[in-house]
Amino acid sequence: MRFAKIRKMDISNGPGVRVSIFMQGCTFRCKNCFNPETHDFQGGQEFTEQVIEEVLELCSKEHIVGLSILGGEPMHPKNIDGTTKLARAFKERFPTKTIWSWTGFLYDKDLKGKEILNYLDVLVDGQFEEELHSPTLKWKGSSNQRVIDVPLSLKEGKIVLFESELQNI
Repeated sequence: MRFAKIRKMDISNGPGVRVSIFMQGCTFRCKNCFNPETHDFQGGQEFTEQVIEEVLELCSKEHIVGLSILGGEPMHPKNIDGTTKLARAFKERFPTKTIWSWTGFLYDKDLKGKEILNYLDVLVDGQFEEELHSPTLKWKGSSNQRVIDVPLSLKEGKIVLFESELQNI
């Protein structure tokens, strides 16, 4: 598994100041993807234990409210194990900080029952669709995507949208 880049202070991928990691590799190749350089599974750098420790160290700063995991495609079968390992380590070390993740896969169709859901606070799911793009959408690029409150969805056994998402429908 590989990753494309780490942003030490990111204010555009989730609320507050966050650390973001962009996983490498995606087969969706959405039209006008904002990150096409992450599509090639051979690009980027190797995702290692040292990378996990680097991300955790960056997240330990008091002003960092959470971790954002994007791509590429963090939930692709080639990436989901590493993504899960990072998310598990993050939640063990920082149980009160949040993890947000973006994926082209669907929560209820593709990710149901996957361990990764136990660690995510918010999941933005669904492929970006250029025809449904709007710059006014919060936390997502196209209106088909959903901003999901994962813990509440797991508890209720159905998809529950993240509270701020309800104001944008």
